[in-house]
Amino acid sequence: MFDFIKNLFKKNYESLSAADFKAGLAADAKAVLIDVRSSGEFANDKIKGAKNINVSSADFGKKIAALDSNKTYYVYCRSGARSGMACSQMAAQGLQVYNLSGGIMNWPY
Repeated sequence: MFDFIKNLFKKNYESLSAADFKAGLAADAKAVLIDVRSSGEFANDKIKGAKNINVSSADFGKKIAALDSNKTYYVYCRSGARSGMACSQMAAQGLQVYNLSGGIMNWPY
């Protein structure tokens, strides 16, 4: 019973510093950059090359189910909380995901 509860809260993705996140993106030919904020936030400020999939949208699950499982996903939001939730859902779908620790607020590039 306790193992079941522990597994519910087990993190199934890795959070990376901004430097490691950037290095991973640059080195991984299969990398896809995803911004999980709202379209308004995305339009205001984003990391170059990012695709917007709003984690708060009703069809987020449907959109991530359609993603290519052969790709590696680098995910961010404003502070890292929403992208952490998104990474958890994406990893549960079998996707390889990395979260930008601290979100775009920690992106100095």
